[in-house]
Amino acid sequence: MARIYEYQGKEVLMKEGIPVPSGKCVDSAGEARKAAQEIGKPVVVKAQVWATGRFKAGGIKFANTPDETAKVAGELIGSTVKGLPVEKVLVEEQLGIEKEFYAGVIVSNSYKVKGPVILFSTEGGVGVEEVAARNPEKVAALNVDYLKGVGPEEAAELLSKLSFEGGLSSDLRTGLSTVICGLYRAFKEYDTRAAEINPLVLTKDGKIYAADCRFTSDDNSVFRHPEFDIKVPRDMERPPTELEEIAWTIEEDDYRGTGYFTQMFPELKGRGWLGFHGIGGGGAMLGASAFVARGFKIANYADTSGDPTASKIYRVIKAIFSQPIDGYVLMGACLANQEQWHHGHAIVKALREEAPKRPGFPVVLLIAGNKEQEAHEIIRNGLKDVPLQWELYGRDYIYDTNFIADRIQ
Repeated sequence: MARIYEYQGKEVLMKEGIPVPSGKCVDSAGEARKAAQEIGKPVVVKAQVWATGRFKAGGIKFANTPDETAKVAGELIGSTVKGLPVEKVLVEEQLGIEKEFYAGVIVSNSYKVKGPVILFSTEGGVGVEEVAARNPEKVAALNVDYLKGVGPEEAAELLSKLSFEGGLSSDLRTGLSTVICGLYRAFKEYDTRAAEINPLVLTKDGKIYAADCRFTSDDNSVFRHPEFDIKVPRDMERPPTELEEIAWTIEEDDYRGTGYFTQMFPELKGRGWLGFHGIGGGGAMLGASAFVARGFKIANYADTSGDPTASKIYRVIKAIFSQPIDGYVLMGACLANQEQWHHGHAIVKALREEAPKRPGFPVVLLIAGNKEQEAHEIIRNGLKDVPLQWELYGRDYIYDTNFIADRIQ
């Protein structure tokens, strides 16, 4: 799933008629000063990073004058918040907050639902999960009929499940209903998996604003929304690395199976890094966990499942080897919809190309599933004269991750 920044989410909300604080996204201290002058009142300066908890991490600061705004913006831009680089800040008017709420739309994977669910909480500013665990009476949910959608009737039904401190006035009911309906439209029109406003605030002068928001979009819908300029549609809390951007091109225009690649660290320092390649989720994740427990440093996580072509697998392997790694391991056990000889051909081609650059390089391969015997034969024949330290294992070792870890060690 892909994320968009807060300022982009607020642009979406405005299009759907949901009020947001007056503000502007900028990338320099000078532009921040101009934004504060235009707003004409005290402002809040917010680092634009894909992370929650920005205030406690020092990523949200307050300023009373344009000069103060320039100062704090200059401190934030170019810094890191929760390990994430800050390239832009959102300069917004400060709000006189009377009350905070939460509103969200998520996709429920429960077999009883399998569709959108609207959530509303009378307590905002903290995680809705925390509120639900502590005070479940403050959180209400409503399953959505996707064909019918969400209108004032559904919003009223959702709000009727809650008790509001001081009561729910007609104006507040109307304002909250407008937000709920608009948020659902945004959820649907922008192909999101989750659309949240937290906090949704009631100001001291009785106005409703989306003070902060978070949108997570479906990976496969990114091409429909070029305005977001999402370079790599993955669920990441940081901007993609250069290698991840290159690796995304493997997936971008080729829908034949999965060719997933992500780096575990933006920069690899020192020696002892292991290039990790999995096929499918369960067994591969078990392997990765076992390797970490042994003290191995995993440089990346790659996955080539769903029966991709040999050419796609080959490109993923080459992405792995473009890192400064000291070993390569493939945990490839897929017993359902995948013919493993495609992996056999890709492995042979990639390793024959890499061997002259790194003679004696250690390689451990576990590959099992349909066409397992044929895949092993392809690999043995293709690598028999290649100057690598390679070992090949099959289905007997699918769940014996300690054995594979021993062989790597």
